[in-house]
Amino acid sequence: MASPAYAWLRRRKSVVGKDVEELNRRLPLLEYLRQHNWTGHPASRSEFVGLCPLHQETRPSFYVNTRKNVFYCHGCGQGGDLIRFIQLSRRLSFRQSIACIEAQTIASTLPGDESAAVLEHTAVFYQQQLDNSSEAMRYLIRRGLHDPALIRELRIGYAAGGNLRHHLTAQGHSFDLLRQTGLLNPRGYDAFYQRIVFPLSQNGHLVNLYGRSMGAAFAHRFLRGSRGGLYAWEKVRNCPEVILVEGLFDYAALRQAGFHNVACALGTHLNADQFRQLCEGPHTVYLAFDVDANQSGQQAAEQLAHRLGAHGVSTRRVLLPQGHDPNSFFVEGGDTRQFHSLLEAAQP
Repeated sequence: MASPAYAWLRRRKSVVGKDVEELNRRLPLLEYLRQHNWTGHPASRSEFVGLCPLHQETRPSFYVNTRKNVFYCHGCGQGGDLIRFIQLSRRLSFRQSIACIEAQTIASTLPGDESAAVLEHTAVFYQQQLDNSSEAMRYLIRRGLHDPALIRELRIGYAAGGNLRHHLTAQGHSFDLLRQTGLLNPRGYDAFYQRIVFPLSQNGHLVNLYGRSMGAAFAHRFLRGSRGGLYAWEKVRNCPEVILVEGLFDYAALRQAGFHNVACALGTHLNADQFRQLCEGPHTVYLAFDVDANQSGQQAAEQLAHRLGAHGVSTRRVLLPQGHDPNSFFVEGGDTRQFHSLLEAAQP
């Protein structure tokens, strides 16, 4: 394996030292890649090789060294450890990538009922906060979401910040419980501040909350722990055709436009459970991913279509106008008929 990967790793470790080593021990790079459907073949006793997840290629040039726990791609020249891979693949900052790993590796020690109860009380509280915030309602309208019935159905809420801890402790939830669930940060402050909040459910139970920042000052985030499977999969699993989108505002926009066979991947990189769900039954999956300037959304759609096709799942890629996602398509004047036309023109 070429030296740039190791040079990068040495520089990174000089910044955070043992913290990086500990995170990488908790979640080996090869294990993470396999969880995200990467296929590698043994190249030597401690190396695996496969197609690079970071760029399009037809000949495998992406190497993973399991002894050093690093990767290097001879095609695009990128290399590093798991944190660096997440930075590149998800376009996150260094700190955001660390938070992503921590969220995936922290095993919940909470009893299921206790965790679900505090999430449920939090979701209800945030819904009440939305009703009392004209600023948050104006934000939803700017994002094209104006149907009160759909907002209630999706249980969308608003986290103003600074008031959740008092509310939940008054209901009998302990401070330690709130920190363990991630609702409070290590300093005891609300984790969500000035965010639109979507509750995430699986099998009828809340498993996480997604906080969408209303401004540029705060990154969008989930609570630690599992995000569950595909958003709204229970409603569409028996549909012969499923429209898959990246984001929750994309999902809401399509639902508001009258499309009910919609599920959301909560990003472009599906986890193993989400991929398995799409492989259930004879679906045709319409991939309505973002058309970004850097084509990352369409590249992810193409890679996913290839993987699903290998499992016998029929796919179509929906080509939105340049620079648009489904949400912005409707916000800027698109209508149901025009989106139907995009579905009819979708490419295999």
